[in-house]
Amino acid sequence: MDRTLALEFVRVTEAAALKSGRLLGRGLKDEADGLAVDGMRSTFDTVPISGTVVIGEGEIDEAPMLYIGEEVGAGGEPVDIAVDPIEGTNLIAKGQNGAIAVLAIAPRGGLLHAPDMYMQKICVGPRAKGVIDINASVTENLRRVAEKMERGISDLTVVMLDRPRHKDIMKECRDAGARIRLITDGDVNPAMECGLEGSGVHMVIGTGGAPEGVLAAAALKCTGGDMQARLIPHTDEEVRRCHEMGIRDLNHVLTIDDLVHGDDTIFAATAITQGNILREMKFFPGGARTHSVVMRYKTGTVRFVDTIHKLDRKLKSMKVK
Repeated sequence: MDRTLALEFVRVTEAAALKSGRLLGRGLKDEADGLAVDGMRSTFDTVPISGTVVIGEGEIDEAPMLYIGEEVGAGGEPVDIAVDPIEGTNLIAKGQNGAIAVLAIAPRGGLLHAPDMYMQKICVGPRAKGVIDINASVTENLRRVAEKMERGISDLTVVMLDRPRHKDIMKECRDAGARIRLITDGDVNPAMECGLEGSGVHMVIGTGGAPEGVLAAAALKCTGGDMQARLIPHTDEEVRRCHEMGIRDLNHVLTIDDLVHGDDTIFAATAITQGNILREMKFFPGGARTHSVVMRYKTGTVRFVDTIHKLDRKLKSMKVK
């Protein structure tokens, strides 16, 4: 992919954040999501790509825009796109930390077309690459990661969704001596963070959404991190969709290269609320300030983009047209 596209994709996540950020803390998660979708969709149409949404807001009969299979872009290189206009709609509705607008782009066929079902995940950063095993115990994975990172288990911080299904994982982590950071929503953000030095996040573990798993894998692929996953279908329809993907053995372990493959991937995210790495979006009279990250697997480059938007000037230029 043309490297100049990276900043174009940041414009897409910025648009989603700016549109939805006005509803921060107002309890309107669906309305905020709709605004983010609209901002992301309209900005995609200015980007010189021929994109196909492979992970989006749902099937064509579930979502008016950014549905799976939708074509976006102004024309150009064919790419696959995974989007989450707001990762953490509950977080923006409640004004809580960790909400981001996020996307991943890869050449056609480069992203797993993950169905909307649960996925078991274990994610680590580049200093722990190559030692995780989703089939091993949590304690064993913590031991391996700590040894590879040359630190004690008590120095590791593990992030997981605060869900009853993670009760046993929580206990095992604590019994092993690791620190736990529980989150209420949104596991892409911490997965991205564990690939970046200085975030204080060393592992993300547990069960969450499969589409979010692909976005997490894209971020970790770009930063040199590692991830293993397993689809967890709960219905006959979900089992059928696994079979359609060629997964007959439901215990099949997906590696990071299964989730995101090929020689190029771009990941971009813009903070809506405060994170460990990305700063929250702030509005001021006539404008706003956003903080984003964009990564490219081919070069290993990670850029942070701190942008001041003159929104009043943009509106005037639109009226002139």
